[in-house]
Amino acid sequence: MQYKLLGRSGLKVSELCLGTMGFGTEGGWGADQETSFAIMDKFTEAGGNFIDTANIYKLGTSEKIIGDYISNHDRDYFVVATKYTLKDNATNPNASGNNRKNMMRSVEQSLKRLKTDFIDVLYLHIWDDITPIDEVLRGLDDLIKQGKVNYAAISDTPAWVVAKGNTLAEPMGWSQFIALQVEYSLIQRTPERELIPMAKHFGMTVTPWAPLAGGALTGKYLRGEQGRVKAESNRRNENSERITREVMTIAEELNCTPAHVALKWMMQQNFSCIPIVGATKVDQLQDNLRTIDVTLSTDQLKRLDNASNISLGFPGDFFKEEAVRTNSFGGFYDKVEKR
Repeated sequence: MQYKLLGRSGLKVSELCLGTMGFGTEGGWGADQETSFAIMDKFTEAGGNFIDTANIYKLGTSEKIIGDYISNHDRDYFVVATKYTLKDNATNPNASGNNRKNMMRSVEQSLKRLKTDFIDVLYLHIWDDITPIDEVLRGLDDLIKQGKVNYAAISDTPAWVVAKGNTLAEPMGWSQFIALQVEYSLIQRTPERELIPMAKHFGMTVTPWAPLAGGALTGKYLRGEQGRVKAESNRRNENSERITREVMTIAEELNCTPAHVALKWMMQQNFSCIPIVGATKVDQLQDNLRTIDVTLSTDQLKRLDNASNISLGFPGDFFKEEAVRTNSFGGFYDKVEKR
C-alpha cells in the first residue's frame, strides 16, 4: 500500500479508503461485528489506515464497531473519518443539519461510539442549504482547537459553497477543508463540471463514494447477478452498460477484474483521488485491494475516458471550442503548460 497526503495537509493516508457504511446488520443487510473485524484486519495487514464512517451509518453501529476495534489496537495508526449532519434521532429540529448546535452534539456522540478522544477527519455530510458556511467553519475550527478533531472536510456540497468557505477561512485563520467527498465513477462524472476543478484549485483530495456505481461497474448486472441497484437506475441504463462493457474488455486485457479497472481509472487521474471501497465480506475487500497492483496504459485510460465522456455544459465545453482557444491563446494553446 502506498500513502498519499490528504489535501494540503501533512496527513498520510492509504491510497484506498475503507468504507464502513455496511458495518452492522440493521436494515437486513451488512456485516456483523466478527466479519467487520476480519475486514479491518485484512485492511490493516495490507497497510490500509484510512477508514470512513458516519454518525448515521447503521444507526451508529458502524462507529461502535470501529470504536471496539481501534480501542484494542494502536489508535494512532488509524486515520478515522466520520461525518455529522444527518439525524441520529428525531427528538428536536436541531438534531440534524449543518448548524453548530448539531455539530457539537453529533461529535460528542461520535466520540463516545468510537471510544476515542479525537476524530482525525470530520466531514460535513450533506449541505442543508440554510446554515451560513462561516458558522460551519468556525464550529469546525473550534473543535480543532479543542483537540476533538484534527482536520475538516466536506461532502455532497455545491462547489461554490466549498469555494466560499475555503476562501473565507484563509484570511480568518480558520482551518480549511482538505478533502471533498462526492459521488464519482466512470458512470457518474458530473463532478468534473465544477466540483473537481474547484478541488484541484484548493488542493483538496477527492474521496469518491460509490466508485463502482453500486456494483454496476463490476459487470455483475450484465452477468445476470442480483444486487441492490434497481433496473431503472441510471447505473443500469443503456449508457452505463456500454461503459461497463468497455471496463470488462480492458479487465480481460489486463487479466484482472472490472472493479480493478474502474478503481484504477480513478486513482490515475491528474488530481488527488482516493476511492472509498466498501465491503461487507472479506473476499470483497481482498479483491479491491488487488487494485494497487494494476496499471492502466495511456491508451486504456483514453478508451475509458471516451466511453464515459460527458458534456461539461457551459462554460466547460465553451472553453474547449477551437475558436475560443485560438483567441484566448493566440495559437499557442498546445505549447502552454496547463494547471
